[in-house]
Amino acid sequence: MTTPPPARDEESGAVRRQPGTRRLTLLLGSYTMLGPFSISTYMPFFPALMAAMGATQAEIQQTLSVYTFAFGFMMLLHGPLADAFGRRAVVLTGLSVYAAASIGGALTTSLVLLMLARTLQGLSVGAGSIVGRAVIRDRLEGAEAQRLLSQVTMIFGLAPAIAPVFGGWLAEWFPWPSVFGFLALFALLQLVATWFYLPETLPPEQRTSVEPAELARTYRTVLGSKPFWLLSLALSGNFAGFFLYVSSAPWFIIEHLGLEQNQFGWLFIPAMSGVIFGSYLSSRVAKRLQRPTTVRWGYGVMFAAVVLNLAYNRFLPPEVPWAVLPVALYTTGMSLAMPSITLLTLDLFPRLRGTAASTQGFLQTMVMTFTSAVLAPLLGASGMKMAIGLTCLALSGYLAWLAYERLLAAPTVQARPEPESVLTPPEP
Repeated sequence: MTTPPPARDEESGAVRRQPGTRRLTLLLGSYTMLGPFSISTYMPFFPALMAAMGATQAEIQQTLSVYTFAFGFMMLLHGPLADAFGRRAVVLTGLSVYAAASIGGALTTSLVLLMLARTLQGLSVGAGSIVGRAVIRDRLEGAEAQRLLSQVTMIFGLAPAIAPVFGGWLAEWFPWPSVFGFLALFALLQLVATWFYLPETLPPEQRTSVEPAELARTYRTVLGSKPFWLLSLALSGNFAGFFLYVSSAPWFIIEHLGLEQNQFGWLFIPAMSGVIFGSYLSSRVAKRLQRPTTVRWGYGVMFAAVVLNLAYNRFLPPEVPWAVLPVALYTTGMSLAMPSITLLTLDLFPRLRGTAASTQGFLQTMVMTFTSAVLAPLLGASGMKMAIGLTCLALSGYLAWLAYERLLAAPTVQARPEPESVLTPPEP
């Protein structure tokens, strides 16, 4: 079920849109939604789980911690496994494990088993979203790849907005096992759709080895590339600016804006609307602008938001919706730049796209963890401190991008070559 190389127009040489792309967009987009649903839909059930398990809030909170730890750890392995065994096998296995873990979570009767179920969910939930990036670049080139990744990001932007709504509905009408039943059903539907509609985009002759020595060489190749580090830091810095507001939401919403606990939508709905709109813009300009130009425009929008945010918090009192509009503008610029930066990273390693996607995702998760654990508690209660934090994080991302552009302009600097064992074999 191998997908042929992208078809090109005979006169223009442009990549023609392949049949089934819309269906593939929906499928890959659904993979990115599974992670946010696993967190935001689950959290409204904390009180019910405390009563059912006879546990404290801190103990139930640990079920979320083990999930995120497992998710971050396994992110390093999804890509190399996909480079070794093919894209379909890894996604199908991940969804199967996730569905089984969700069913196990619905049937559990103890805190230990609940933690085990959440750990298995964390280990498997990222397979589709990580491997999906490699599938996009395997299947499409240039503007079409950017367009598809932008559309997938648009779908991802819906998840944080609707997941708490689903969780609230389930918590109001059904007992706590219903959330695991919902997640299992979602994964099973994805599993069936994957079986029928996800193409295998990595031919057997192009696959790599997962032997420890070979895997170590593969990671050295990726981590030894300066362009990879700079692009990953740019992407991580950009997203961390937004994640600072996400992880500080309880302080920002309740203490700074003076809203109620049920009014978190004042932050999340505008912010995720910006994600969707920025991804839409990225899709629309894919054929008109080169990727570096799109990224520069994205930074222009982000820094306009940064200046507006600083000025608002310096001179005006905190009020909605004005206090959150700069965040929506920031996420617009962030999402405008994100698909181009991601594809530029994957293009550094044409034969190691899965590993590159995994490693970039892991680094982004570590930056998000630092933002949540350190920056959010320090800055969350003050609008001005949050604005300064956003400025610093956006600036760090931009400096990394600027260093990448200068590195790219140096004719003697190239990405570190891939190991011979993973290079394309010569034509006979």
